[in-house]
Amino acid sequence: MRTFDPECLRALVAVAHSGSLSAAAQRLYRSQSAVSEQIRKLELACSATLLLRSKRGAELTPAGRTLLGHAQEILDAHERAVLAMQGVDLAGSLRVAVTDYFHPSGIAALLRRLRASHPRLQLHVTVRKSASIEQEADEEPYDLGLSMRILERGATRGTPSGVLRVPLFREPMAWVADPSLQAAAGGALPLVVLPASCAVHRFVARALAARNIEHYVAHCASGVAGLQLAISAGLGVSCLNASALPAGLRPLRSFSGIRLPSLPQVEFALLVPQAGQSALIDEVVPLLAQVLRAAVPMEGDAAHIMV
Repeated sequence: MRTFDPECLRALVAVAHSGSLSAAAQRLYRSQSAVSEQIRKLELACSATLLLRSKRGAELTPAGRTLLGHAQEILDAHERAVLAMQGVDLAGSLRVAVTDYFHPSGIAALLRRLRASHPRLQLHVTVRKSASIEQEADEEPYDLGLSMRILERGATRGTPSGVLRVPLFREPMAWVADPSLQAAAGGALPLVVLPASCAVHRFVARALAARNIEHYVAHCASGVAGLQLAISAGLGVSCLNASALPAGLRPLRSFSGIRLPSLPQVEFALLVPQAGQSALIDEVVPLLAQVLRAAVPMEGDAAHIMV
């Protein structure tokens, strides 16, 4: 009887989420050849080709997509078994504040997998701006906060006293626009942004003003999902972190002859206001950090995982 090695299944999941063998190898802290060998073993066990490799990365075949669903279920069951044998039973209720800049296309599926893996753990999730998550950490309006911080040169921003900050990963920011976007009359740069209370909006305004680039707000969205739709509709140029870029769009260096400013990286982190005060929180933090890091859709060296 043929069986599947969980580590080989983990490799398949990593390739599917990251889009390439090299990115999966970084995520798994293995060599690319080791990941390739694990995929080969799965293909032998299935008697089917699971991946199509090209210069652009790796794409799952129909057989690969079928196995992917089973692989995630097997790995979730494996994790539950390990926790059970360690005497860890994650049960209780936690308030979680999440920035919607975090992997917008994947956060719902991630929360669904967490619920399936830990049915007795109730997560009450609210989507908030990173600025409020950072500023209100010491007021304890949530138990766990997932925040994004722009690593702007010269900026000094600390974490409130008594709040544990767990860095997860860093990734680049990018200018982006749909190819259908036409230059505005007069040459001013049309922007698609969130409200002025958004840190990215304020950063973009400062960066363009520092380069004397004339601009105006063509569309103001209420959230990142609306921002992505507006960008894809060709309403303007925007600035997003790499994992929030709309599918099919590539980063810009210039638009209509305007050289756009270089951009810093952003850092995602977990904020824990009550670290050391709750056994449940202390047990969930390392688990959630691991899950969030694994969810990063890495492309080559686009993201830097922090451990």
